[in-house]
Amino acid sequence: MLDPENPLAAPSTLPHGLPPFDALRTEHFAPALREGMAQQRAEVEAVATSAAPASFASTVGALEASGELLARAANAFYNLVSSDSDDALRAVEAELAPELTAHSDAIHLDSRLFARLTAVRDQTSDGGPDADGEVLDAEQRAVLERWWRDLARAGAGLDEGAKARLREVNGELARLTTQFGTALLAATNAAAVHVTDAAELAGLSDGERAAAAQAATARGLQGWVLPLSLPTDQPVLASLDHRGLRERVFRASTTRGLGGEHDTRPLLVRIAALRAERAGLLGAAHHAEHVLADATAPSVEAVMELLTSVVPAAVSNARGEALELAEELRAVEGQDAGGRDAELRPWDWAWAAARVRARRFSLDPAELRPYFELDAVITRGVFAAATALYGLTFTERPDLPTYHPDVRTWEVFDEAGASVGLFLGDFFARESKRGGAWMSNYVDQVALPAAEGRPARTSRPVVVNNLNVPRPPDGEPALLTPDEVETAFHEFGHALHGLLSDVRYPRLSGTTVPRDFVEFPSQVNEVWAWDPALLPAYARHVETGRPLPAEQVSALLASRSYGQGFATTEIVAAMLLDQAWHQLAPGEAVESDDVEAFEAAALERHGVALELVPPRYRSTYFNHVFSGGYSAGYYSYLWSEVLDADTVEWFAEHGGLRRVNGAAFAREVLSRGGAVDLAAAYRAFRGRDPRVEPLLERRGLAATGS
Repeated sequence: MLDPENPLAAPSTLPHGLPPFDALRTEHFAPALREGMAQQRAEVEAVATSAAPASFASTVGALEASGELLARAANAFYNLVSSDSDDALRAVEAELAPELTAHSDAIHLDSRLFARLTAVRDQTSDGGPDADGEVLDAEQRAVLERWWRDLARAGAGLDEGAKARLREVNGELARLTTQFGTALLAATNAAAVHVTDAAELAGLSDGERAAAAQAATARGLQGWVLPLSLPTDQPVLASLDHRGLRERVFRASTTRGLGGEHDTRPLLVRIAALRAERAGLLGAAHHAEHVLADATAPSVEAVMELLTSVVPAAVSNARGEALELAEELRAVEGQDAGGRDAELRPWDWAWAAARVRARRFSLDPAELRPYFELDAVITRGVFAAATALYGLTFTERPDLPTYHPDVRTWEVFDEAGASVGLFLGDFFARESKRGGAWMSNYVDQVALPAAEGRPARTSRPVVVNNLNVPRPPDGEPALLTPDEVETAFHEFGHALHGLLSDVRYPRLSGTTVPRDFVEFPSQVNEVWAWDPALLPAYARHVETGRPLPAEQVSALLASRSYGQGFATTEIVAAMLLDQAWHQLAPGEAVESDDVEAFEAAALERHGVALELVPPRYRSTYFNHVFSGGYSAGYYSYLWSEVLDADTVEWFAEHGGLRRVNGAAFAREVLSRGGAVDLAAAYRAFRGRDPRVEPLLERRGLAATGS
């Protein structure tokens, strides 16, 4: 029995069930999670052993209503593990990961539940009533199908021997993926580059130097520290004039997890092997085939066709860009002591590209940053776009508790003044936060109807956006790069998907859609960052208040299409690398010492082995696929971009940032979660299936016909 004094024991009384962060302690989580599992086991056992004929309400409805305490505790716990963890919290994660996996297996491998779900599915397959005489509506059919497919894909129909092995595999995977994330965070923190010579920082702005000095102070070091972000290409590489320091940063980035105390290779090869074995047990040729069976992409072959089709043009464009960048490098570096021209290296690319972009478009990146102050970007940019499109307004709530002093909370209201949820913004980097940027829920939108023996349950969403912007010294503004601006809009697209959700069942709420669809709304939202009607409102000089000059706006917009050869090649290389690891057949093992060779062979096989353009993520720090939820699904960013580019074309055709356009997108896409067939939802919005041509044009690939 859970101590009633535990802050997680009962639903939070704060607005929309915001967790009581001021009362939560690490020691509260394990008891709450274990009690949550026990309660859900009892609830599920009652469903499985019911003597009544299987019906929607007694089976699917009861399953959807189960696990309330577990969901409340798990949402709070895993969000904090990602955004503000310490050794104690990570120890709880490692301890509980196998237990939580075993708990999930107990539900998803239960043949009794599967039989009841199958009975309801068979009863209603022709549109007829279930055992209670209820004719299911579209959302009920969707959640029934979701549960049935979840159990079928998990192995509920297998024999007991295969189920026993599945439980072992799932338990080990839970431990290993947790360990990978922990090891990578430690490796990334350890690889931060310490600088003691101020001359090496030439090219950095005053704000960037101050942030680096603060990072050093936080680590108890003299001088400056350049922390690493998750991808290969570190943002600081575009600014640093000191070639030696650029090389140090690049090598620190690309060698994370390769040997030493935080070697991730043994973990990742075992993860890949276990995923392949599990796929075989479940009747798939490999893990990618298993994953794609529950995606909007129709097959592995379709995914590979999309990825490989863009490679020739992307690589050709990247090679052309490299020639121009090599000239830029030679113009600055000249010749070495032996009379040889300076040779373009991977750590020179971003720096040379920034110089070419600045000259070609008369654009100095350092001059842009003062126009993109974080608070203005969020409140007068990101929020303003949401107001124009969806009628949402935002009121900051400093009275509500947060889990870290940097976190800000806003209450979100609709046009009628009704509160629709809470939005938490956690924008600054710190050692306790994993790299990258992401959105997550603390509370899901739910509107469960009442049923016999249980009351109705409703909740509005509490969502969080995490960025990793370097924290400026106290009293100084946080200034963003254009890429960071775009990331802020992207992540808020996910937040809108959660905030505008309007479904009944937790399993269908918000962003609980296939991985290759979930990035679609967020990528659409990026376009508003550069909307000419919105830019003057938020892109204003932090000191003078003057808007970004028109000529710089034009240059910035023109420059956004520059460098697409590099951008497409690096991300497609990572997508193909993900597929290579997850198309391993059961029993097809890779040794830890062969990770680099396997990676090189995969890139070579698909024609993306460019030394100057390494993958966006190398295997050893590919957190998305070895610790996050993107295994065999990293392709989804490009797959979703097909929908995104086609949708942006629709917005342009219909007048852009208009309330009527936002209403259509919210009605057909954002509000529906997983309650509708997503291909049908897109057709309902767009009036047809998506076209790939807008994507090819955006990425500069259309001219080749690829």
